[in-house]
Formats: sequence, C-alpha cells, structure tokens
Amino acid sequence: MNVIVLLAIILCLLMVMVGGKQGFRSFLSLFLNFGVLFITIFLMTNPKNSPIILTFIACTIISWISLFYINQTNSKTITAFIATMITIVVLLLFITFVTKKAMIQGFSEESTEEISIFSLYIGVNFVQIGASVIIMSTIGAIMDVAISIASSMHEIFYRNPSISKKALFTSGLGIGRDILGTDTNTLFFAFFGGYLSLLIWFKDLSYSLGEIINSKVFSAEIMTIFCAGIGIALIIPIASFINAYYLVRTREKTL
Repeated sequence: MNVIVLLAIILCLLMVMVGGKQGFRSFLSLFLNFGVLFITIFLMTNPKNSPIILTFIACTIISWISLFYINQTNSKTITAFIATMITIVVLLLFITFVTKKAMIQGFSEESTEEISIFSLYIGVNFVQIGASVIIMSTIGAIMDVAISIASSMHEIFYRNPSISKKALFTSGLGIGRDILGTDTNTLFFAFFGGYLSLLIWFKDLSYSLGEIINSKVFSAEIMTIFCAGIGIALIIPIASFINAYYLVRTREKTL
C-alpha cells in the first residue's frame, strides 16, 4: 500500500475516533480546501484574473468550509467568520503594499540556474502573487484564533449572562493574549521547519549573515512570518469586539 494512502487512513481513523462525525468532516475538509487551492492556483495562471480577488474568494470559501462545514452554522462560527473576513481584507491591503515596497516578488538569485531555460515574461502580477502566497499561508492561523476566541467568549457569556460588554471584550483580549504567543511561535517554527534545507544550503554556500538577511528568498519568508503574526494580532481585538457586541446585543433583544 502506498505510504501516503496509509497515512491518510491512519489520520482519518484517528480523527473519527477522537472527533466522531465532526472529525470525519474535518478530514474531508482537508481535501475540499486542497481542491479550492488547486483551482485558485490554476486560475491565477491567467493574466486576466486578479490574484488578489481570487485570493479573497478562495479565503472566503476556505473559511466557510473550515467553520460552517466542520462546526456547522451557529453563533460562534458566524462571528468567527465575520472576524476572519474583516481581518483578511485588512491584511490583503496591507500585505499588497508591503510586498510592493519590499520588492520580494518574483524569483530569487538562488533560482536563476533552474529557471534560466524558461521565459520570465508570463504576464502575471508577481506583486499580487506574492501577497496571495502570504495570505494563503496565514488563513489557517487566523481562523484558528477566531474560533478559539469565539468559543471561549460564548462560554464566558453563558456562565455569566449579566456580564457587561466591556468586561466581555476585556476577557476576549485576555484569551487572545494567551493564544498570541503560542500561535506566533507555531508559525515561526512551521515556516523555518519547511525551509530548513534552504538554511543548510546557505551554510554550504558559505553565505555571510548579511548575505542571508539580504537574500530575497530569506526576506520573503521572514516577511511571511511577520505578516502572519500581524494577522493573528489583528484578529484578537476584532474577534473580541464582534463577539462582545453580538452576545450583549442578543441579550438585550431577549429582554
């Protein structure tokens, strides 16, 4: 049996054993999200399509699958979805600006030998492609923080229905502070774990510290980590405010 198929079966069995039907939906969502990413990448090869618009549409679909399909439609997933979409819009505008100013788009010097036989005039906007890559790399962490804050704040509200909006918002920020450090470090080690071979290559080529820092490929990864951290930091107050407003407003309507 193929090793990939075997690992997929083991993962599916474990997710079903731990999460039941929800675990099975989580397993299926991996393939659904992969399909969304594949279609998005395919459409980006057409110069007439805007990578930024395609990225926003893809993030919307991925968020819908990850929140509503897995956790079903309820107040927690609705507020998490709204907070995620607001954060994605802000990040798209910010990252597009930063990518253009930093000029990290396109191929690096280390890729020159591999791509020398190909034409570089492919007609796509590499600035927007670079911004899309960063957004796609952070969408998972942003959704994770959004649903974590929403679930925690809903639990606090149901335990103490008379809590004020300000106190509930403050509680959301407190929850977010605990999540911020761990999620930022998770992204840091995930990106550097994936590019460990690149760091070994830098060592074999005897790159100095200055050459490593000024390398386009290294700078792009560092900026991805920073932008992902900014996304996590943004989603915390946004999700806290939306959940506090929604829960207190719902309570006032029922009175």
